[in-house]
Amino acid sequence: MTTLNEFREIEHTWIRMSDGVRLAARLWVPVDAERAPVPAIFNYCPYFARLFTRPMDDARFPYFAARGYACVRVDIRGSGNSEGLPLDEYVRQEQDDALEIIAWIARQSWCSGRVGMEGISWSGFNSLQVAARQPPALKAVIAHCFTDDRYADDAHYKGGSVIHDMFGWGTVFLAFQGQAPDPEIVGSDGWRERWLERLRAVEFNLGRWLEHPHRDAFWKHASVREDYRAIRCPVYAIGGWVDGYKNPVLRLMAGLDVPRKALIGPWTHIYPHQGVPGPAIGYLDEALRWWDHWLKDAHTGIMEEPMVRFWLQDRPVRPASPTVPGRWAAEATWPVPDMGERSLHLTAGQALAEAPGAEAALVLRPLQTVGIAGGNWCPSGAGAAEDLAMEVAGDQRIDDARALTFDSEPLPEGFDLLGSATLRLRVAADRPVAFVAARLNVVSPTGESDRVTYGILNLCHRNGSEYPKALEPGRAYDVRIPLDYAAQRFAPGSRIRISLSSAYWPMVLPAPEPVTLTVFAGASHVTLPVRPARSTDGGLRPFGEAIVPEVAVKGVSGRPGSRKIVLDVATQRLTIDHNVGNGVALLEAVATKLHGDTQIRYEASDHSTDSQFTYRYLMGWERGALKPIVVATSRTRTTRSHYLIEGTLRATDGDELVFSRDWNLEVPRRLA
Repeated sequence: MTTLNEFREIEHTWIRMSDGVRLAARLWVPVDAERAPVPAIFNYCPYFARLFTRPMDDARFPYFAARGYACVRVDIRGSGNSEGLPLDEYVRQEQDDALEIIAWIARQSWCSGRVGMEGISWSGFNSLQVAARQPPALKAVIAHCFTDDRYADDAHYKGGSVIHDMFGWGTVFLAFQGQAPDPEIVGSDGWRERWLERLRAVEFNLGRWLEHPHRDAFWKHASVREDYRAIRCPVYAIGGWVDGYKNPVLRLMAGLDVPRKALIGPWTHIYPHQGVPGPAIGYLDEALRWWDHWLKDAHTGIMEEPMVRFWLQDRPVRPASPTVPGRWAAEATWPVPDMGERSLHLTAGQALAEAPGAEAALVLRPLQTVGIAGGNWCPSGAGAAEDLAMEVAGDQRIDDARALTFDSEPLPEGFDLLGSATLRLRVAADRPVAFVAARLNVVSPTGESDRVTYGILNLCHRNGSEYPKALEPGRAYDVRIPLDYAAQRFAPGSRIRISLSSAYWPMVLPAPEPVTLTVFAGASHVTLPVRPARSTDGGLRPFGEAIVPEVAVKGVSGRPGSRKIVLDVATQRLTIDHNVGNGVALLEAVATKLHGDTQIRYEASDHSTDSQFTYRYLMGWERGALKPIVVATSRTRTTRSHYLIEGTLRATDGDELVFSRDWNLEVPRRLA
């Protein structure tokens, strides 16, 4: 039985940077670490350690501290309780500060000099970004739900097309950046002035992101895919098939040349011990094995196990499903040397067949609201687990009926797909800017159509996203559309379906003009990566029970989320009202109530590419007489030539308006 250490929780300490700015840290340190120094685990993000990430931090760090690790959670400069002014995503200053923090941690009397870095989402991103800077004390990383490519696989662009998450994330980021620091930490004297200084410095970064619609230096910065060789420490990469960041996990396995492991479960944007949809796993034990191996030189056996462990789905996740049926499987290495392939051709009769048949032009007329069954790009990435029921992809028949579909015959034998399927299309468009959305579905014998994976391509990016080029209307092009990575069992009797559309709303903003696509059957095919049967899957070491340490937080009030789709028959305008189930929660340890509310509206019609996206995010906290609340809103209208964006930032303390700022942006569309 493991002997647990007593530890002390240090609610706050300052870490001073070389320019004098102090960053706020929360620590968990074993009580005997001054006598017997221990390794440290470092997490670093802008989401306010004392308040907003407290429940998530308390569900991990006390566990590690009790097992002989010092844990250090730091607010990025200009966020939470840290000094300085708010910054954009992943800027150089953020990394420079991280190098100083790691050096500071390694110098502490309670630290052995070895540091690991971990985190999810932002802190997963920067764990890899900082690793690429090679600080000497950083010995290993665990990154969850991260990207290696800020342009191609983040909440901005997909296949060169703008995804609506850019507007949602840009608005919620605005609210986060305007949060008031805690006067119990930064001091009551001048607290309001410090908050106002932060509010005045907040920029509406959404406009900057839209001004970089191609893969330029802005996005290459902090994209570790640009040079995997820069990462020299071991990496454990973790993701989920429901999460928006599934692709980078296996890409990292192929690109790195350091000791590495990958874990992909059925989960969304969440740690695996809290994993939904299930099954969750004993992740804290798994992470401890990693840290013990790399930070304590303990023999845990973790590096003797297969490189890649993944959940092989029997069926894709469905709304309101608490678990995804399937089983754990593994591969010793990635790429898999004996991976098979299966190619199916898109035929003139709208079938998927072994033989291509004669070439034939199939015309797809534009309908702008195809995609309403597509769910969110990152389901519950910014909400509660309960919101998955309305955010994952639903039965695809509602979209299949208005798309160009190709079905296989019922499968006489089953097979396992693992990796990225690739669709090669010969296609023409009648406009210079056009998109293709491609879905790979599995159709059950009873007719249900479930989305296994999908891909988006702005056809102007057919030869890459750095230098896109307009289409010549009417000209046929041969294009390649990679679909997101997946692990799926196709059962005997099911059918494979490819479904094509020129829109995928509301996930992807409409093209500048309605587009008629011509797909050339006979000259187009899909290639599926087929995993060989592995008898070794049954002998894998089982994961432990999912244990979540007790967290002192309780709900005060709230409402369930909702997603309502309404068609105005008279105007043929389709509206989606999406309200995330937020409310008020009490952090008992600091006697503070957290407030949150999210309201989203998407509006479009089938025969016009003029659409509108509206977001409202309320975020703040309350303690005693203090109630600093920030409300950020945005409204974006798409026209043929521009994105027209109205943004607001309002800050109140109780009933008093503290700060107000408006933005009005007109961003030209550049082949998007």
